[in-house]
Amino acid sequence: MGKFLKILVQEDDAKKRLDVFLSGVINDLSRSYIQKGIEEGWVKVNERIVKPHYKLKKGDVIVADIPSPKPLSLEPENIPLDIIHEDRDIIVVNKPRGMVVYPAPGNYSGTLVNALLYHTKDLSGINGVMRPGIVHRLDKDTSGVIVVAKNDMAHRELAMQFKNKLVKKTYLAVVWGNIPEDRATIEAPIGRHPAKRVEMAVTAKNGKEAITHFKVLERFEDFTFIEVNIETGRTHQIRVHMSFIGHPVVGDPLYSRKKSPFNINGQALHAYRLGLNHPRTGEFMTFEAPIPQDITEILNTLRKRVV
Repeated sequence: MGKFLKILVQEDDAKKRLDVFLSGVINDLSRSYIQKGIEEGWVKVNERIVKPHYKLKKGDVIVADIPSPKPLSLEPENIPLDIIHEDRDIIVVNKPRGMVVYPAPGNYSGTLVNALLYHTKDLSGINGVMRPGIVHRLDKDTSGVIVVAKNDMAHRELAMQFKNKLVKKTYLAVVWGNIPEDRATIEAPIGRHPAKRVEMAVTAKNGKEAITHFKVLERFEDFTFIEVNIETGRTHQIRVHMSFIGHPVVGDPLYSRKKSPFNINGQALHAYRLGLNHPRTGEFMTFEAPIPQDITEILNTLRKRVV
C-alpha cells in the first residue's frame, strides 16, 4: 500500500528539511525514496511542488501521496563472461566496454550482475538485491579488471581493503595532448558538479580527497599513452583529473570537448591490473586484463603516424 498523508506543520517542526521531516514520519520508506517522491511531485507543500531540502514553516500544509516501491528482482542472463580467476570466495572478471556493472533505473538487464547470476548462485548479499557481490565498480565505458565477492566474508574483507587503500589499481589510457612530464601526481578534491548532475568535478565544496598518479608510456604528436595508479576511488576520478589538467581521455563523452578521431565507443580507459590480498588466505594476488582491441588499434594507428 502507498502512503497518503496530510500534515499541518507545527512550530516544533519549523525550519526542518522536508525530506528529513517526512523520513521521521514515514519510517518504512527510505529517505532516498522519499526524496525521489518529492522531486517527482508526489509530495506538495501548500499545493506547490518544492525541493527535498525545502525548509518547513509553521502553518505549511504538506500533502503526500506516495506509491509503494515496486518490488525489484533480477533475472539471470546467459551473457558470456571473460573470467580471469575464480575460487570459492571471489570471481575476477575482465569487464568489456559498454557493460554496466549493476542494474539501476532504466537499465535492469544486460549488466555484469545479470551475467554473474547466471554463472553462479553464490554472490554476497551485503550490497542488497540489486548489487549482489559488487564491492567496487567500473564505469560503463571503461573496460578491465573487476573483483566480485561470492560470500559476505569475502565482501567485508575486500571492502576493508578498498576503504584502507590497500588495493593496487592500475589503469591504461590514451589522452589528448602531449604530456611533457614523465611522471606526475594530481591531488585535487572531487565532488558532484554544481550545475550538471551527471558529472563530477574538481571542487573544494563538498569535494572528497582524490589522488591520481600517472607516468607516460608513449608520446605521440597530439596524444599520450599513460599508466595511471589511483590511491582513492572517486566516481570518474581518472576522467575528471585528466580533464582538469588539460589532457582528457580520448573518447570521453562527459569530460572531453573534442570528438574522438578513432573508432572507439566510450573512453580509451582500461583497468589493466588489480592487486589485492585474498580475503581468505591473505595472499597478495595480482590480476591483469589484456589491452582491448579498440585501444590496441588506436595505439597502432598512432605508431604508424610516428614512423
